[in-house]
Amino acid sequence: MYDVNSTSADDFINNEEVLATLEYANANKNNIELVDKILEKAKLGNGLTHREASVLLACDIEEKNEEIYSLAKKIKQEYYGNRIVLFAPLYLSNYCVNGCVYCPYHAKNTHIPRKKMTQEEIKEEVIALQDIGHKRLALETGEDPVNNPIEYVLESIKTIYSINHKNGAIRRVNVNIAATTVENYRKLKEAGIGTYILFQETYNKERYERLHPTGPKHNYNYHTEAMDRAMEGGIDDVGMGVLFGLSTYKYEFAALLMHAEHLEARFGVGPHTISVPRIRRADDIDPSAFENGIDDETFAKIVACIRISVPYTGMIISTRESKKCRERVLELGVSQISGGSKTSVGGYAHPEDESEEETAQFDVEDRRTLDEVIRWLMELGYVPSFCTACYRAGRVGDKFMEICKDKQIHNFCHPNALITLKEFLEDYASEETKKVGEALIAKELPQLESSDVVKVKTAEYLQKIEQGERDFRF
Repeated sequence: MYDVNSTSADDFINNEEVLATLEYANANKNNIELVDKILEKAKLGNGLTHREASVLLACDIEEKNEEIYSLAKKIKQEYYGNRIVLFAPLYLSNYCVNGCVYCPYHAKNTHIPRKKMTQEEIKEEVIALQDIGHKRLALETGEDPVNNPIEYVLESIKTIYSINHKNGAIRRVNVNIAATTVENYRKLKEAGIGTYILFQETYNKERYERLHPTGPKHNYNYHTEAMDRAMEGGIDDVGMGVLFGLSTYKYEFAALLMHAEHLEARFGVGPHTISVPRIRRADDIDPSAFENGIDDETFAKIVACIRISVPYTGMIISTRESKKCRERVLELGVSQISGGSKTSVGGYAHPEDESEEETAQFDVEDRRTLDEVIRWLMELGYVPSFCTACYRAGRVGDKFMEICKDKQIHNFCHPNALITLKEFLEDYASEETKKVGEALIAKELPQLESSDVVKVKTAEYLQKIEQGERDFRF
């Protein structure tokens, strides 16, 4: 029985409810009266249920789809404005005991070089990341209780936060590690992590168990209930996602929104972020072996419908996707992207190492440098942001959601975006990028929606950054 408040994954991601939702959506996909009613509700900016959203996703009336895209753009602007947050993944280790058939780190892959960074090597990686301008990392590691125990992760977080090189500092470490215990989530909270991220891969239980034939990840319920344990352990912000291509996209979409509804119902806080990766070629992995791949147009519509359905959540897209694809979905809902990313262990400090490509988790489509990505975003009219102020100021969990749902994050986020962009321009940007950035800041500063006091302070902080001071925030 479907129960949004249940602590059991079989109830809050109920298979019968997902199938009934897909049947309902298919039966009503061209019901113009219903589609219009759902769109009118969506315009209020309070989100949609998984059934309502699934009707919009299934709709194949061209005119209505254009309305969906237009509304997604409007909601994205109202909640997140033209700011785009930048981050980079940091791979600590590719040792893994699981048998995930879509991941090159699976335990049976004997020809991929296995590597686990020492704390000294992590320092090298962090300095390399700081030297290109990153302030926010997503820590990644395979699941291996011997090689990658929680103690190793905690020590690595402490190392990362301890490093200050020139004007560089990592101000927020998000963590993407395997499902674990409430006790271990408490330890991660105490270590000062930002968001805990865990991709479901697929919500289809039967398919999930086939795609994870061996290892602890085979346990669907334990994995799917991880976000509940994380929140019980005191973690304020969690990030979800599915790997599109493993199962049918309509099933994943409905279940993903059901998961968001469950967290909102049980904890009063939905997902801080939703990621939308698609399966990619990697060592020992051929994406053509998975029959559920989606084209760019379908992918764009998924992003638009997620933005309409959960307007408060941040949306993330990685360098898995091409420049062209990323440009399309930025306007439809994406608010965070990676830049200058390496998906290998030790790939930042020693990119010339032959094992760098061999240890990559997946192929990167967008291989531009961070400086090139920043300039591209600005030329498109976006404000690149390295801001981590909300986490450091305690605006997390329900506090952040309250501000975001009230569409008030502009008061903090836009000034902080300009301040952190200014730091990047002064410390790391090429002359061409700096020129574009200075013009953008001059244009954006008078348009701040914040109070006069904040506007004056922002201008003051920008001037102080030019004079060599750093790390201002609202």
